[in-house]
This record gives sequence, C-alpha cells and structure tokens, in this order.
Amino acid sequence: MTVHKIAITIDESLLKRVDRLISEKRFPNRSRAIQEAVREKVERIESNRLARELAKLDLAFEQKLADEDMGASEWPEY
Repeated sequence: MTVHKIAITIDESLLKRVDRLISEKRFPNRSRAIQEAVREKVERIESNRLARELAKLDLAFEQKLADEDMGASEWPEY
C-alpha cells in the first residue's frame, strides 16, 4: 500500500483526545490514529450509501424476479 504524507488542521481539544488514546496504547502514533479514524468514517459513508441504494429496490418486484423460472432447462450443460 502506498502512503502519502499530508498536513491537516485539527482542533486542539480533539488532538488532546487523540494523544490520550496514544498514551493508552490504543494507537502507536497520531498518524495511525487519524488514518484509522478516516478509514472508518469513509467506510461508514460508503456503507450508508449502499443501504440507501438498497432501500430504493422494489422488494415485491425483486422477489418476483427471484421466483421466476429462469428457463434453466434451456441452459447448456458445462
């Protein structure tokens, strides 16, 4: 995995909370703490997006598709 060094601006009180987690050995350093926090947030956003898209599905229509005979007898054997 390629990593890139960036500069961020962070509120002092939040930085103190991050530093406390580091002193409690929850993270080895600031970089890892912030990287994991960003990863978790991005995954949560992406997961919520998927849930919103799934909510748009017409469940009755999807069930009808699932229940249809797909003509499996017409499929070639492998």
